[in-house]
Amino acid sequence: MVGCGLFSLIFTKRIALSCATLTLGCFSLSFQMLESSSVLLFIVFVLLFILLLFVVLIRKNGTAALIWNEIIREKITNFIMNQSKEQRILNFVLQNAVRGDPCSVLETIDKYCSQKEWAMNVGDEKGLILDKTVEEVNPSVALELGTYCGYSAVRIARLLKAGAHLLTVEFNPEFAAIAKQMIEFAGVQDKVKLLEGPSEEIIPQLKKKYEVDTLDFVFLDHWKDKYTPDTILLQECNLLRKGSVLLADNIIVPGAPEFLNYIRNNPRFQCTNYPSHLEYMKVEDAMEKAVFLG
Repeated sequence: MVGCGLFSLIFTKRIALSCATLTLGCFSLSFQMLESSSVLLFIVFVLLFILLLFVVLIRKNGTAALIWNEIIREKITNFIMNQSKEQRILNFVLQNAVRGDPCSVLETIDKYCSQKEWAMNVGDEKGLILDKTVEEVNPSVALELGTYCGYSAVRIARLLKAGAHLLTVEFNPEFAAIAKQMIEFAGVQDKVKLLEGPSEEIIPQLKKKYEVDTLDFVFLDHWKDKYTPDTILLQECNLLRKGSVLLADNIIVPGAPEFLNYIRNNPRFQCTNYPSHLEYMKVEDAMEKAVFLG
């Protein structure tokens, strides 16, 4: 009996010890889980804060807006859709705009870019500045550097008088192909000639190959670091006459400081600045008009 009692006591103590160990283990595990949860919550909080900060920056900072829309968001969407943003814009126009109606095409592009995906068209707000300038100049021969999807080409062409024409230059073959379809769908193909290739190669060919005497109006909306060398090249090739008007987009975002320094300090040009906003955003931007004085 004594042996049995001793065995029971030892067995009971072992059970108690095991329970105590198990309890401590549970407490330790719970603490670790709690600690892990706290770390996880902290990480989530930090990520949400960074995301919120980035959203604020996108609305106020041009560089952040371009990084988000042109690099991060566009690359992700292109990967998911297996299609370029420019092709999506064209498809939206083909499905929703009225064929042969340039205003309908412009409105449809603006709708897509303001509600679905941002794109680097001149846009509706700065488009009014472009419209006013084209109407004032009333050009017979106009040149656009940077066609992209054809938005501004359609915008300019719809305002040209009978017999006038626009030469638009695009370096990117994919953009050029999409712009060609956009221009044809808008019904302004008879007024627009799309030239594919680098601007520095095409500008010297304008006189002989494309029978251009001088240009009445030039819209600069391609790579910003090319604004200055291409403006100089236009002068060297004698393509500007007294009264020729240059209009440059995006002089604040992403910015063209070299061009502004050159054009504003050049006695051969008279400049006017038009404050505005980055296309489809509230980020400050501007356009610069420069009249060639000869």
